[in-house]
Amino acid sequence: MGEASDTALLAVRLVLGAVMAAHGWNHWRGPGGIDGTARWFGGLGLTRPRLQAWLSVLTELGAGALLALGLLTPLACAAVLSVMLVAGLLAHRPHGFFVFKEGYEYVLVLGTLAVALGAWGPGKYALDTAADITVTGWAGAGVVLAVGVVATAGLLAVFWRPRKTT
Repeated sequence: MGEASDTALLAVRLVLGAVMAAHGWNHWRGPGGIDGTARWFGGLGLTRPRLQAWLSVLTELGAGALLALGLLTPLACAAVLSVMLVAGLLAHRPHGFFVFKEGYEYVLVLGTLAVALGAWGPGKYALDTAADITVTGWAGAGVVLAVGVVATAGLLAVFWRPRKTT
């Protein structure tokens, strides 16, 4: 890839990492803090909502930091994908597509970007590249998809109990 592509990948990693870190920070230190995040997760049908709140904070802050550094990029992208799948399925899907109606548009874009970044790789300006541990192409996208989907399915199987409709 060329200099422009490597710079673009750095920008994508930094922006996606910052978005994820900001979400994690907000779940932790935002207006409702952990308690508010836990109440919201409980309302979505997740059991052990306080644990879910902390797992969300750690996942989002961790993925954000890893993306910014370009370290373990496919796993960081898988974490982003998993968070977006959970958010999309539990919080946004019932509201349709458009984000201005609380729909899944935004999480779809971030999740797709995470899979694409897995395929593209972290670029030249990344610790993965410096350590010669980059995984790109179909293998990178496959790691993101497999780990992200399995993590989401595991979380939902263990912790999600949908509300009963009467």
